[in-house]
Amino acid sequence: MSDKPVIGFIGVGLMGHGMAASILRGGYPLVVKGNRNRVPVEDLLSKGATEVETPAEMAAQCDMIHLCLSNSPQVEAIIRGEDGILAGGCKGLIVLDATTADPTSTTALAAELAEKGMTLVDAPLGRTPKEAEEGTLDAMIGCDDATYRKILPVVECWAGNINHVGESGSAHQMKLIMNFISMGYAALYAEAVTLGAGVGLAPQMIEQVIGSSRLGNGFFDTFMKYAVGRDRDAHKFAIANASKDVRYAANMASDAGVANIMGAAIKHYFTLAEGAGKGDHYVPMLADHVAEMNGLDLAAIVANHAKS
Repeated sequence: MSDKPVIGFIGVGLMGHGMAASILRGGYPLVVKGNRNRVPVEDLLSKGATEVETPAEMAAQCDMIHLCLSNSPQVEAIIRGEDGILAGGCKGLIVLDATTADPTSTTALAAELAEKGMTLVDAPLGRTPKEAEEGTLDAMIGCDDATYRKILPVVECWAGNINHVGESGSAHQMKLIMNFISMGYAALYAEAVTLGAGVGLAPQMIEQVIGSSRLGNGFFDTFMKYAVGRDRDAHKFAIANASKDVRYAANMASDAGVANIMGAAIKHYFTLAEGAGKGDHYVPMLADHVAEMNGLDLAAIVANHAKS
């Protein structure tokens, strides 16, 4: 039998599957809770994971549970539900929440878990499913120093760049800042290629000039892999999730009494795309939506310039 702690994982989707697989590669016993998409679950089971039906059942078996969900209401349901973590967990259980969540919710949940001797660590992520599968994600960690030392060997299985931000709740705040910046890039780049196309500058030329200048960056490259290269899988992060994140950032700014003027503009672009039924599209596809709002077909413009 392994002398390593038993790790639970709830939310083995685009990001969670790679994280969970990396934990298995690290030699940790893994317990997963299935969902409607059985493909990633069955893959993990074939690699040695076991499966439970409820969060309470998982909490009774595990030393540490990872959550990688879409939003705070889902996290709250998993923790507070009738068959949730609070119902089944014992003193000493650590819950790592990798969800991009509302920090206000995180703080409340941390207090509820603490009352029963359990610990909530906010551990949101940076990068994409590709890095999740490789075990090289960015990780922001919010917890006390002693807990950080306990969880670090497990986090190192799935993250290559790890920052201990501060106490519980601080990492979710940091993640909202990160996504405020990244989704701001997305909105800016979408408008830039649309403006360029509107005045006759090919998206390919914008990619070439900006990408080779000091304004180029990793997010720009990934965004342009779709906007110009039409690679649909360049950044597999849904517009609906991005829209949620910038709403959370706006709420955080409001709670802090901080003006969020740029954030309002970013939020409206994502709200418009989501309202148009494109919430399941990936973030770089925002470029198509912004172009369409301006009467332009970005894909056709890219194709026409590729021929010339």
